[in-house]
Amino acid sequence: MKRTSSSEDLQFNRRAALKGLAAAAGLVTIPGALAACSSSTSSPSGGGTSASGGTSGGTISFGSNYSDPAPKQAFAALVSNAKKATGVNISVNTVDHNTFQDDITSYLQGTPNDLATWFAGYRMQYFAAQGLLEPVDDVWDKIGANFSDAVKALCKGADGKYYFVPIYNYPWVVFYNKSTFTQKGYTVPATWDDLITLAKKMKSDGLVPFAFADKDQWPALGMFDILNLRVNGFDYHIKLMHNQASYTDSQVTDVFNQWGELLPYMQSGAAGRIWEDAAKTLEAKQAGMMFQGTNQVAAQYVTDGKKLDDLAFFPFPTINPSFGQDYIDAPMDGFILPAKAKNKDAAKQVLQYIGTGAAEASYLKYDQWDVAVATGAQVPTYNSIQTASVQAMANLKGVAQFGDRDTAPPMATALETAILKFIANPAASGIKPMQSSLASQAKSIF
Repeated sequence: MKRTSSSEDLQFNRRAALKGLAAAAGLVTIPGALAACSSSTSSPSGGGTSASGGTSGGTISFGSNYSDPAPKQAFAALVSNAKKATGVNISVNTVDHNTFQDDITSYLQGTPNDLATWFAGYRMQYFAAQGLLEPVDDVWDKIGANFSDAVKALCKGADGKYYFVPIYNYPWVVFYNKSTFTQKGYTVPATWDDLITLAKKMKSDGLVPFAFADKDQWPALGMFDILNLRVNGFDYHIKLMHNQASYTDSQVTDVFNQWGELLPYMQSGAAGRIWEDAAKTLEAKQAGMMFQGTNQVAAQYVTDGKKLDDLAFFPFPTINPSFGQDYIDAPMDGFILPAKAKNKDAAKQVLQYIGTGAAEASYLKYDQWDVAVATGAQVPTYNSIQTASVQAMANLKGVAQFGDRDTAPPMATALETAILKFIANPAASGIKPMQSSLASQAKSIF
């Protein structure tokens, strides 16, 4: 689908935004250191005080994809505090995360809730451009001072209006168990050669070097993203996502060739495995590493009652020295106001509260893997994973939003399908035809 502004303008705005996003994480104050199953919860009705200090109230419904136990608890705390702060009665409709994402278009076109969980950046802009989201500039008039310019840019549509209020972000990194590395004498790899050498050693030691799953298809996009960022850099990666570079380029061939070298050390049978089960392999110390987001791996450790003390991570190693470890995926999650919402005024009251450091802190009190994006947010409960996340994002030169968020949804689906076929058969002879197919689909999609 064509965007409402020129591709060059959108690319320029995205690049400027992403290059500064990591700085927002660095501004978080850390003492001493740096959702088709559905459920509903509601708060008793009654008056209250709005985030701006005036009396308010009303009733709204909130569509949520926070379906896993740990984020569901954090979201419940956020909703409870939002009710207290605004006097708005809030009912929550929780839907399985993948189902929510797969059905988002029909959801927004039909009878959506008054507020919904969603993703920052291009994936939000895509629906805003279709008129499916309500602008919330009046909310940002009140909360704007709480966020950096980089965060603000990721909350705007291509038309320059605000359509999104954030709550947190999180990095995609390589996880490992500290005890395993200590016991085996492993060292954190800094380069690609170091990584392959370590993977070979892990395999000879009887470990699966990389826990890996792709039954839901989106997890492998993260590996494509990081390899593209490491091999070709941030600007090329974003150009490819926006169809300003071609999937037939030699740079894309290089990405798949690089992946082909690593694939023998990644857990086999990925097409039939969900990421939660891959994480359990790491938990059980049957795997040495796993590349995924803290929002998944660390959250799964918490869900499974495992201690986070033994879990650590490092940024994906350098491949091209020109780009080093300067870029990562660090998706930013938050909330949208559907254009077909029934009670927009009350919904905006809730968004105004959510756009505060206090709201983020109330969520992160129960969230041990994400980090705040509001400047100066007081989050005294940060653990080693969250503190390390802030540090990992503090000096980055560019932050992408993930493969299924940085491009048009149909293109993300096409790329997911191609990657699944590549994982099943990574032979070099199949790479060029796959690239041609992706380029043909991109031509029709964009």
